[in-house]
Amino acid sequence: MTMNTRARVRSAARWLAAGVGVAGGAYAAYAVTTWRRYGRALPASPEEQDDLLDRFMPAYDVVERHHIRVAAPASVTLATAEDLEFGRLPVVRALMKGRELILGSTPDPQPRPTGLLAEVQSLGWRVLAGTPGREIVVGAATKPWEANVTFRPLSPDEFAAFREPDYVKIAWTLRADAISANESIFRTETRALATDTSARRKFRRYWSLLSPGIILIRWASLRPIKKDAERRFRETTLGQQLERTTRWAPKRPDASLS
Repeated sequence: MTMNTRARVRSAARWLAAGVGVAGGAYAAYAVTTWRRYGRALPASPEEQDDLLDRFMPAYDVVERHHIRVAAPASVTLATAEDLEFGRLPVVRALMKGRELILGSTPDPQPRPTGLLAEVQSLGWRVLAGTPGREIVVGAATKPWEANVTFRPLSPDEFAAFREPDYVKIAWTLRADAISANESIFRTETRALATDTSARRKFRRYWSLLSPGIILIRWASLRPIKKDAERRFRETTLGQQLERTTRWAPKRPDASLS
């Protein structure tokens, strides 16, 4: 190895170490900030206000809200979100692998249905309420800090009143707000509330350390939903246009009758 090559290797190593240090420092700062902010969730803006979700969890320890504009009607956008092949997203697979390494969890051995809504219901989540073509609210009770997390299904009435110790109640939405006949804003909101002091202590530590991955999953799902919803709408619109064109096109004489 020449002197110049060794110098370049040392320089690259120093830059790599510096990058790792900066990333580690940023993560540590995030964890500390998240720990301090726990239990002081920001209120919803007027556009984000969700009366349906408020019925089940008006107060919460943490909240995450994300949205994206979609060139498709609200009903198409919501249906697309419900059908999202969640488990196939690369970021989801990567983070599930990370959970195995960090918490010692084991891969899910059960075959699951495709489509986000069907998949989560097979895991134990329950649809708590919904407005057709506009929104659904999903919820469950769980212990996120466990290696092999399970979700306890609760009926709508049970969910609102659930107070069993050492659990966290989680409610989340898939929602599409119409902007016009052909445009909408897709929104998803996740709220979590610990049922007692013990659960709050465990969940606070869990959320402070692992929430970046959870937030990344929510954020990473927005683009696929937007892309697929707009594709569906284009294909439906094109199909309708072709149908109208075919219906009103002049018919050619049947050559077999000549």
